[in-house]
Amino acid sequence: MGSAGTEEPVRLQVDLCLRTLSASRDPGEIVHALRTLTRNLEDGEFKRLHYTHAIQVLVSAHCFGGSCDDEEIKKLWCEMFLRGPPDQTLLLLLDTISSTGECAALEQCMSVLEKFLSAGRLQVLLWSRCEVGGACSDSPQLRETIIGRLAALPSITCNHLHTDTPDAFLPQQYYPLLAASMLDSLEKTCCALRAGQDCSLGFVAQVLGKVCIQGYSSQIFETLAPRLSSLTRVDPLWQRVTQRLLEKVPERCTECVITGLIPAAVSRLMGNLVVTNKKAQFVLTHKLLLQQYQHTTALLKSVLGYLALDSERRTLLKQVLRSVCQVWCNSSAVKHTSVEQQLYVSKALLLCVALLSHSEIQELRQEMFQCMLGGVQCRLDSSIERIRRMGMIVGECLSHKLDTPGSQLKFQYEADEETRELKSLMESPSVEDEDDEQHLQPESKVEGSAGQSVPSEAGRGSDSELDSDDDLTPYDMSADQEKKKSAPPRYVRDCLEALMSSDDAERVELSLQQAEALFRKNVKATQEVSVQFSKVLLHLEDRYSTPHFHTLRQNAMVALTVTDVVDYWTTEFYSLNYSLRQRMDILEVLALSAQELSEPIINKHAGAQPISAVTALEQCDDITHWRQIVEKRIQSKTRRISKGGTQSVKAVPNRYAPVAGFFFFPLLRSYDRPQVTFDLLGSDHLVLGRLLHTLGLLMHLAINAPVASQMGRALLDFVWTVRFHTDQMVRRGIVFAVCGVFLSMPGENLLTELGDDLMETRAWLADVAENDCDADCRSLAVQSLMLLFQKHKKSFKLLNSSVCIVLSFQF
Repeated sequence: MGSAGTEEPVRLQVDLCLRTLSASRDPGEIVHALRTLTRNLEDGEFKRLHYTHAIQVLVSAHCFGGSCDDEEIKKLWCEMFLRGPPDQTLLLLLDTISSTGECAALEQCMSVLEKFLSAGRLQVLLWSRCEVGGACSDSPQLRETIIGRLAALPSITCNHLHTDTPDAFLPQQYYPLLAASMLDSLEKTCCALRAGQDCSLGFVAQVLGKVCIQGYSSQIFETLAPRLSSLTRVDPLWQRVTQRLLEKVPERCTECVITGLIPAAVSRLMGNLVVTNKKAQFVLTHKLLLQQYQHTTALLKSVLGYLALDSERRTLLKQVLRSVCQVWCNSSAVKHTSVEQQLYVSKALLLCVALLSHSEIQELRQEMFQCMLGGVQCRLDSSIERIRRMGMIVGECLSHKLDTPGSQLKFQYEADEETRELKSLMESPSVEDEDDEQHLQPESKVEGSAGQSVPSEAGRGSDSELDSDDDLTPYDMSADQEKKKSAPPRYVRDCLEALMSSDDAERVELSLQQAEALFRKNVKATQEVSVQFSKVLLHLEDRYSTPHFHTLRQNAMVALTVTDVVDYWTTEFYSLNYSLRQRMDILEVLALSAQELSEPIINKHAGAQPISAVTALEQCDDITHWRQIVEKRIQSKTRRISKGGTQSVKAVPNRYAPVAGFFFFPLLRSYDRPQVTFDLLGSDHLVLGRLLHTLGLLMHLAINAPVASQMGRALLDFVWTVRFHTDQMVRRGIVFAVCGVFLSMPGENLLTELGDDLMETRAWLADVAENDCDADCRSLAVQSLMLLFQKHKKSFKLLNSSVCIVLSFQF
């Protein structure tokens, strides 16, 4: 009866004040009503039962708060929002802002919300939920609503206010303020625990998880992480509080929170969370290491270092090593994952091995040995140079760590930044090593055999000055030439004989230097021995380390090809008893020869120039030239009004168009017939990738040739059989070959002669552009689709023009 008796006067008093605020326009009555309400802000019953309704009335009666000149009314009006329960105030202000149009009420609510944030009411709100019993009366729905409003305040305000959003509501300012409020709540929690009081961090942990899962972990941890790292370094209680905070984060938010926190002092902040929390264990030991690869090396070091710092967590480190070894030696993963992801896994493997002790290495020796053998083998089989080099480096590091006598691997490769980074992951320099290096200074004296110092040459006396020849006049040798023992060959047959039977290195070099010029000068004599000379050059080896041997040999083979031996090369490509290198040489020669023949006849011959379209074997994953060709064609077919009228291009004949079929069709003759030494569709995918690039180039050079349409149909039929190849280099060649078809075939022929095949090719290219694991394949597929679109557009425009002309004649 007593509590009901006190509640009744409060309710009547509040109702009277609210009626006055709603109806009265007398400043005196308004001030009196506001003073009465503010006096009740300290009453628990008023805050629990009447406060929300009171501020709703104040917002609806905003006219006197927003436009009244009475400063006391404004002060009391704001005080009602800044001294009441912060959760109810925040909910009402955000609901009002999101549902109110542009008016004085909106401006007043924005002003009060800014003061709410600057007055530290967020800290009051968070701490009220940390105190035991502070949030016991909240329903789960209300609790979730408050957390959602706290985490999404910038989104709620910006979606309604747009460009008029105050700076205090922007993510760059709001989330650091929220992080500072969390730190204040954690500090108060530490003080309460020291005083023997219980606290709860569940609400703060839920807010932290909600903010991180919405994508603002970097803004929140930019303030939280450095401060927590500093506090946990010296205070075990802070470590306990921080670890408890992370344990209370909801499971669905664990990954976002851990990812944002990891660059900090993970071990002190997380403790053994990875052991007790299954979600955190999955994220740290599997997802961040094997399913994602966009993270930095610093994050990998933090994660694996965290696992290695505690004896309970080292079991997980060994588990991680086993999982990474299985992935790294999986040939399917090498074929179907991007180079960047393989590099990321390789870094994880090297870091794991570097963190293992000698006893742990002996325990995992068998797994590491199998990983080394399988992973290195499947990477050496790859046609991508970067993947091969990656396998070599990791194989060397693993064999060195295993330290097996007689089984350490050693490869030859060109060092680059990526190579140095991978090797540095295995290095762990000690303090002693650094100190020793500081003491190593260059000596100005040379030690003698008996340990005595010997003066240097610069310090010797005048004996050297007596022997000086500075006063003698030197002979002028600028015009001297080295005398050759052998004379350069003057005839084609002499050159052939020297290359076949001579053991004189100088004579062989002179023959190679003169071969190209002799072929081009004596065409008749060259045709008589062209096939025999081609065999000699194809099997010729660099026995004497001749300068520029490969360039001289290749230029001579190109000169022979443009003269007479195209049929010989295309026939020998599928013959028995040739190495892969020789077959690659044949493809390079055909491509170089086709480019030379495709030059306009009116130009004087300037010799066969190497082109980047057919690169050396060790550079076979470089497709810069293909992209340049495609982009150049796209630019030439793009209409730009700002450039004005274009000059007509005069067609000029070349020597390649009449013989394009002799270069092209024989290369498609026997691709599906495996041989003992050559399986093009099987293990020899390196040659298949080069063949596809060569066919694409031959197709591109045949533009406007009469046989271009037949070549295009044949090439599409060929690539259609291998379009799902697992090797990345082959898939690049396939897409480039399709690009060559689109570039060379006229648009109307594409539609009329290919028909349904073109639609299927378009769907396949769209799938490659979206889903292929190789970035270069995706880029080439996009460019191919752009070419196809431009061809269709041009063809439809010509078709419409033709229809109009026909109709005009009919009428």
